[in-house]
This record gives sequence, C-alpha cells and structure tokens, in this order.
Amino acid sequence: MSADLPAAQEYEIVPSTYEWSVRVFRTLKKLLSVNVKLHSEKSAIERGEIFLFNHFARFETFIPQYLIYEETGSYCFSVAHREFFAGDDVLSNYLTSVGAVPHDHENLLPILSRQVLKGRKIIIFPEGGMVKDRQVVDHKGEYSIFSRSTMGRRKQHTGAAVLALGVDALKKIIRNAYYYQDKNRLERWCTEIGIDHIGSLLEAALRPTVIVPANITFYPIRINENLLRKGAELLNSGLTRRHSEELLIEGNILLKDTDMDIRFGTPILAESAWRWWERELIDRISPNIDSIDRLFDLHTRAASRSEKLLAAGIKRNAHFLRDLYMEYMYQAVTVNISHLASSIIMLLLKRGDIEISRSLFHKALYLAVKSVQKIPSIHLHRSLLDPDVYRHLEEGNNKGLEQFLYMAESSELIEPLENSYRFLPKLVEEHDFDTIRMENLVAVYANEVAPLPFIRTICENSLNEASQFDQVREAALHFDDELMSWKWDKQIYSKPGFDELNQLETATEDSRPFFFLPKQNAGAGVILVHGLLASPAEVRSFGERLFEQGYVVIGVRLKGHGTSPKDLRERQWEDWYDSVLRAYSILQQYADQIHVVGFSTGGALALRLASDQPDSLTGVSAISVPIKFRDPKMMFVPLVHGTNKLVRWISSYEGVKPFLQNKPEHPTVNYQNIPIRGLYELRRLIAELETRLGDVHCPVLLIQANKDPTVDPKSADIILRKLGSPIKELLSIESDRHGILMENIGRTQESISTFIQRCANLLPYARAYETYDQQTAESLPGV
Repeated sequence: MSADLPAAQEYEIVPSTYEWSVRVFRTLKKLLSVNVKLHSEKSAIERGEIFLFNHFARFETFIPQYLIYEETGSYCFSVAHREFFAGDDVLSNYLTSVGAVPHDHENLLPILSRQVLKGRKIIIFPEGGMVKDRQVVDHKGEYSIFSRSTMGRRKQHTGAAVLALGVDALKKIIRNAYYYQDKNRLERWCTEIGIDHIGSLLEAALRPTVIVPANITFYPIRINENLLRKGAELLNSGLTRRHSEELLIEGNILLKDTDMDIRFGTPILAESAWRWWERELIDRISPNIDSIDRLFDLHTRAASRSEKLLAAGIKRNAHFLRDLYMEYMYQAVTVNISHLASSIIMLLLKRGDIEISRSLFHKALYLAVKSVQKIPSIHLHRSLLDPDVYRHLEEGNNKGLEQFLYMAESSELIEPLENSYRFLPKLVEEHDFDTIRMENLVAVYANEVAPLPFIRTICENSLNEASQFDQVREAALHFDDELMSWKWDKQIYSKPGFDELNQLETATEDSRPFFFLPKQNAGAGVILVHGLLASPAEVRSFGERLFEQGYVVIGVRLKGHGTSPKDLRERQWEDWYDSVLRAYSILQQYADQIHVVGFSTGGALALRLASDQPDSLTGVSAISVPIKFRDPKMMFVPLVHGTNKLVRWISSYEGVKPFLQNKPEHPTVNYQNIPIRGLYELRRLIAELETRLGDVHCPVLLIQANKDPTVDPKSADIILRKLGSPIKELLSIESDRHGILMENIGRTQESISTFIQRCANLLPYARAYETYDQQTAESLPGV
C-alpha cells in the first residue's frame, strides 16, 4: 500500500477476499461449539452505519462483520489494534483487504467517513481493549474501565462519537452544496469520497447517521482446562500468564457449548446531539470545508471563530454521545442465572453475611428470575424465559444453578455445606486484571449486570421475600410459569420456518392455560384437561361455569398444544402428564378437595393421575376416553411413526408421512394437522393406562356418546370393567358427536357438576372405604 495513493483509495475492501473469509467463518461456526445468537430486527441493522460493541474476548472482534454481512449483504470496515499490522505483510495486507484499519492511523476518521458515505458499515469497540473484569461502572456510578497502559481507570473512548458527528456534519455540508446548486463543489466531494455520481452522493447525504450500540454476552463462562490451552503450552513453554488465561477462557467459549448473545441496543441519531446554533454554525462554515481532513482538523486548525465554536461543540457533543451509547450498550446485556446468583452473593457480602441457607438462596434466586421477567427493559437469556429450563430452581434442582455452583466451588469461592452455602474470603480479595476471570467469575458476572438499575433492587427484594415465601405465593408463580411456557412455545413455533404448516391452521380461540380463583374460596377445586389437538379453550366455558359455582378452577395446557402441530410432534405423553401434575400441585395450595375432569386424551390423563392416588383427590370425571378407535388406520400408527423416525434420523426429511389431515368438529380450537408422533404417543398412553386402571380407587364418572365418530363406545365399558374404584358409573349420551363436553350435549356439564358435588359429600365415606367391597359402596349416600 503506497502512501502516495489518493486518500479515497487508500483502504478498499477486496470483495473476493471478503466473501472467501465469510465462507471460511461460516464453516468454522459449524465446527465450533459457540452458539451465536443475533437479537435485532433486520431493518435496524440495515439503517445502522456505525456499530459499537463491548469487548471481552479476543476472537469476538471478527464476528460482527460476518453477522452483518449475513443479515444485509453489507461490507464492514473495522478498527483493529495496531499490533495486528506490525511485522507481517501477509497478515497486514489480508486485514486491509477485509476492511480493517489500524486504530492509531493518522487519517483514521477521514478513512472511515468516506466508507460510511459509500454505504459501508463501521465496527468499533469503544472500550479500546478487552474488559476482562466487566467492571464498567466506578464507585461514583460513572462509566469507566481499567486501562492496562496507565494501570488505572479511564473513560471509554469518544472516537466513535467524533466519527458520527463528523459524518453527520459532512452530510449537512453536502446537502448545503446541493441546496445552493453548487455543482462544482458536489463533483469535488464525489472525487474526495470516491463516489461516481452526484445522485449517489446526495442519497448518502440524506441518510441519517445512525449509531447502533450492541452488547456481546457469553454464557456460561467456564474455567475448566481445554485442549487449546494444553496444546499451546506444549508448543510454547514460555507462554505468559496473560495469554494462558485468554486461551483458557476463550478456548472454553469456542469448544464447550457456549451461548454468544449479540444484542443490538437502542439506535442513536447523531443529529440529536447538535444544538440549534451548532447546526447554524455548520451552515456558515460549509463553503470553507473543502475536504474531510479539513473537517476533522477543526480542533487544531480552526480558521475562524465559527470554526472554533463548532470544534468545541463537537468535543462537548462527543462526550454526550459517548456516555449515551455506552449506557445503551451495557443495558443490552443478556441476563442469565449466573448474573442473578452472583449479584445476590455480592449483595450478601456487602451486608456482612458470609453464609446463607440453601433453601433461602434457591428461593431468592427463583424470585429474582420471576421479577426480572416482568421488566421489559431487561433482556433475558432464553434459559430464564423457558420454564422447562429453570423449573425446580427454588428446590435447587437446576442445571444452570449446578453449573454455577460447580464453578464457584472449584474456584474456592463458595463452600457448600449440608444445609447452606458459605462464602469464602477469596470472593472479596483483589485480583489481577489478567487473572480475575480464572480466580473470581462471581465478581465478573456481578460486574456485568451492575449497570442495570433494577438488578440490585430485585436481588434485595428477592432476599427479603424469600424468608417469608409461602406455598400459595409459590403456586401463583408456578401458574405464571405455565403462562410463560405457553408464550415461549408459541414464540418458538411461530417462526418463519414453521409457516408452511401453521398457515393451514384455523385455531383462533385463546389457547392459554387459565386459573379462576373465586373471592369466597370454599376449598374445593377442579382441574380441567383438554383433549388431543385442542387447547384449554376447549374447556374454558365449562371452567367459567364451575367458577360461578364457587370452585377454584385451573385449565391445563398439555405440552405441545395451543401452539403448532410441529410443537406437538416433539412431545411425549409423559410431557402431557407432567402438565397435569404441575396443575395438580398448584391447585393443592388453594383447595383441599380436588376433582379432575378430562376430555378424551385429557380423560386418559386424569385416570392415569388417579392411579397414583394423590392426596386431596375426590374424584374423576372422564369423558370420551379412547381405548379403541373407530378408524381402523390407527392400527398402523406405530409402523408409520417408526418409519418417520428412521427417515428423520438418516436424512433431513421429516418422514414419509409426518402429519395427517384432520377435520375437527371445532376448527377454531383444534389443530387441522395431526402429527403421527402425537397419535403414537396417545397409543403409548392408552397402553400405560390399561395397566393402571386397577389402581384407581377414587369415585369415577365415565361419560360416552353412543355414536361417537372418533372413539369406539366400547372403550367406556372396558375402562369401567378394569377400574379398581368401588364408586364408578357410566353415563351414555345419545349423540353422534365426539365433543360432547364442549357442546354440552345431553347436559354433560350438569351431570359432571352434580357428580363433583356428590364426590365432595362422599369424601368422608370414600376415605374410610378402602377396605369395603362394592356392595357396601352402593349402600353409601348418593350412590
């Protein structure tokens, strides 16, 4: 690269090299274990011109360019440390060809400004180096970081802000030249920037100058040994402690299934920093600015009072923009369970507590999760949004918590005792900047979320509430988890990749689980369980009716339902059963008498629950339970499912016949497409149920339509015969419909309501009856 080349041609991307690099990175991404997740609307990336990222790992400096190119097809210029350009012409030339510019280049800002006007994106790491301790807020609450060169704290750099202001001023200068129809000046600007046509120049000048701050969060961070560091130490015995630490941390990120969340924060318009009179100053000096270098030299070569005032304004505005984009960057952190656990621990240490009971810590952590879920401005890792991942956290039975505790114990930060956790002195000791990630990750995690204003308050409140956390409050939060689970599953299976099947669906009724709690709670509750392919909407109207009668009512959403047939295809019957068990556990905190009503598959699950003889269960009403089917094709479901499973295993195809077309009686409630896997799981459930019916001892009401088009009415006779319950009856309904509960055919709902009340009256007798025979049971009141 020759210094004699015109400035506009000094740094240009070589498209073939850039695209080759993208292909290489695409391949490496598949081979490595880092899971890169981009959180941003495509339009926000397209509008952005200057992208800013925090800096924790060395390799992450190569990733934003790739992601932006993948999303928009735009080339990116980036600022790289000068050490990458020293001594190796091959590496230096390669970096230059893919848009890297040394951070200390004397014409850095003019070079980047030209590229912005030419439609390139700019990537900058304004911290100026890796912030290994993640401590970005000082004791005064102001943004600052540790500087290796000065061995003290300093502010983050303003270079990106100066660049944005300079580009914005340059655009205004070009617009002024067009306003005054100064073609000569416009042509000179075209030459200066390297743009062929005045039209293209004006198009660039009309675009707003948009700064997009972004945050990169890694989870989990591990300190275990890895092959990368072992190999480097074998090849180089003189490896410095600093480089050894970086190989340990970054090697684990790359090789050990780590999530890398890149979240774009609130975009900032550079124009918003100008005061009105500063805009007028730009207009006034426009004729005197004949080059980009001249614009960026105003602070040292101002030729007039107006230029001096504008230079002072740029300096002031740069500090304002710097503080704003750093705030937005740090607030875009993706919060995970280790952040919350670490923040709670550091808060306890500040209080002077060096030990906490296991139960109290687990409950406080769960309460913190539930609290952060309610604050839209806090961005959560997916493990805190999916209850299937964080479930049982308050009991200490959680993979994320176990991973955190293992890290803390192996680092000698926490000592697990039989009933408590003891915090060790190392947690509050000072650690070297280049070793803190190995020595005290708890502090690193806590530092990372320190800029979030709500985290400390949430942790304090959670600790206070945990000490008086009762079971009713816990049950209420568990039902909220059921709502969260529905929301998460629906979000996952509403992505574009599922559109082809989802667009065939007609279900529009509210598919969320529901919970009705009367003001006067008499202690009697009912669980309603919907059927296969449906959702809680199927039993909601009956639930409202029971609620009006004074019952506490919960409508279960079986996993895989109320979202997409693709979701149902991924579930086992055990997942459906777990949904019922969770509902039962919730209702037990509100009612000491529980009756379970299940329709079709829901009825099978209700009877399966009764076979476990749980406490508080007063009876079961099971409607249209399938044991045998009208459709003879059900015999072939295991064969088709097995073939589908084999095809999916050996290829990318979904199977020979993954779904069957369905014509539901209630198309606004039920799926139109039946997963073969779902039918297979139903057959597994039926097989399990038939072996357990003899264990059902509570009162049971079976209701079956005599001309059910789906379920063979003989099913009810089979169930009645096999039930171990001494109090059981079968009600036959004259109907050729399957959905007799939802449609209340033959006053099905009234019959169930009556039976629920009878079961409550029978409870004292039923509890004493375990040794009675059927004849004695028939003599009891109400039978």
